[in-house]
Amino acid sequence: MQKVASKHWKLAEKVPSEVEQALSYYPPFFRQVLYNRGITSTEQAIAFLNPGDDFHDPNLLLNMQEVVDRLLHAIDHQQPIAIYGDYDVDGVSATALLVETIQLLGGDVTAYIPNRFDEGYGVNIEALNYLKEQGIRLVLTVDCGIRSLREAEHARQIGLDLIISDHHHPFEEIPPAQFVLCPKQKGDEYPEKNLAGVGVAYKIVQALLQRRRQELPREGFGLDLVALGTVADVVPLTGENRMLVRAGLKELRRGWRIGLRSLAQAARLHLSTLNTADIGFGIAPRLNAAGRLESALAAYRLLLEQDVQQIGLLVQRLDDQNRERQKITSEMQKKAEELIQLEGFEEILFAFDESFNPGVVGLVAGKLAESYYRPAVVGHVNGEFVRASCRSIPAFHITKALDACADLMVHHGGHALAAGFTIHRDRLAELKQRLGKIAMDQLGDLDLRPVLRADVELPLRELHPEFLKYLSLLEPTGMDNPDVYFVSRNVRVINPRAIGADGKHLKFLVTDGWITYDAVAFRQGHWMENGLPKEVDILYRFELNNYNGRETLQLNVVDLKPAGVE
Repeated sequence: MQKVASKHWKLAEKVPSEVEQALSYYPPFFRQVLYNRGITSTEQAIAFLNPGDDFHDPNLLLNMQEVVDRLLHAIDHQQPIAIYGDYDVDGVSATALLVETIQLLGGDVTAYIPNRFDEGYGVNIEALNYLKEQGIRLVLTVDCGIRSLREAEHARQIGLDLIISDHHHPFEEIPPAQFVLCPKQKGDEYPEKNLAGVGVAYKIVQALLQRRRQELPREGFGLDLVALGTVADVVPLTGENRMLVRAGLKELRRGWRIGLRSLAQAARLHLSTLNTADIGFGIAPRLNAAGRLESALAAYRLLLEQDVQQIGLLVQRLDDQNRERQKITSEMQKKAEELIQLEGFEEILFAFDESFNPGVVGLVAGKLAESYYRPAVVGHVNGEFVRASCRSIPAFHITKALDACADLMVHHGGHALAAGFTIHRDRLAELKQRLGKIAMDQLGDLDLRPVLRADVELPLRELHPEFLKYLSLLEPTGMDNPDVYFVSRNVRVINPRAIGADGKHLKFLVTDGWITYDAVAFRQGHWMENGLPKEVDILYRFELNNYNGRETLQLNVVDLKPAGVE
């Protein structure tokens, strides 16, 4: 199995003349950008570029009014409530948001976040028994539970009220909880089907506060956590999600939450200009590191902590854990690359080992999927069970593939591009064979190379600083609302050099003889070993680089090729 050496560049089709005319208020490059995003009229452009904060009515979610009734009854009668959250940033953010809200309303509330190593993902029976023993009367899940049929039935048997709130795809059968909130369940008419777990939690918060007409400690209460979890979970940043993140970024930039402000400083991020990339690559990995190596409770505590000294200790701990996580990921990736060569599958990658850290298998699967452009399954073998994470490519819906093998697994769940499962060790071989067959049927005849989609091709001399003003109107960018990518051809490379740890990255200047720009190419330091051509075609983002308080224009080169090579 060889890593993917080349990527296919796909340029967007040109804007039709009638759309050019309809969008004539905007410069030509931006008309192309808007058209690429399905915008063909001035009215659509205005709505897209000025999304506002007119969020959908939370009561459109199926069962919301009953959920609010039950929660307010528990709050008013001081019945102990547990918020049961997942251990990733989405789940931790949702847990913190609901704990903060219920405390504001005077309720008796605690958080429960399962330990990844001892309990695994989702709701488990032992945890429900423990919460019952602790006197908890009502459990509200966030970012998990929609496939916990057996666990919901157990809660009913032991007399523990259970409300499930989740955003994942359910089975045909819905868990027999007291109430279930999930925009993806049958019969739900909520307009935004792609909310993150924290997005569903925010809908509960909205409904609670509307019912109680509660005065908020500040405008935009909780939206910083919504932005954090939504971006970290890589859900589509379109529709209401885009509005939520846009509003949440404003709250994050204000720095109300001391823990996040301190974590941003540790990541050397500028709070006043914080964006989705800063969350995805700076803040979220540090918060996730807690749950990947030990317990996610440290991340949860940081989100709610007010004591400056405690915050300093927590930030240092998370930063240290993130560095350790990076080291472990690198070591596991090397081992996994050795293992996939032994499996013999062409369309899907498998790597299972007793030495793997179960908190990092998802990261390694993601790196394999990116490097080889194949769905990847990486798992930790522990006694009679295997816990695995999967990452996929757009042509292969990994959760549907797992659904077809559900009879082999203890439990599983996820999305189109990411999933996880637990399986008995003695069934692993059959699972690999069945997934391999599914992958072969779906991917066997495809050209498995990554497709990089570019918005605009233009000569380098036509790239102007004023473009950045228009690009900023597209924010927040992310899944299904991507950054703008340009292509410029036949540019000359000046002073290339490898930078970063082990020379993994590339820094250079590019010029077409008329204008010169700084350029950086992350994870492309290998060009220095193989010989970087003097003239190249580049696919890149145009951005403002802020380094040590100094702002410079920069091309962030995603891919490059020798000039004229397809």
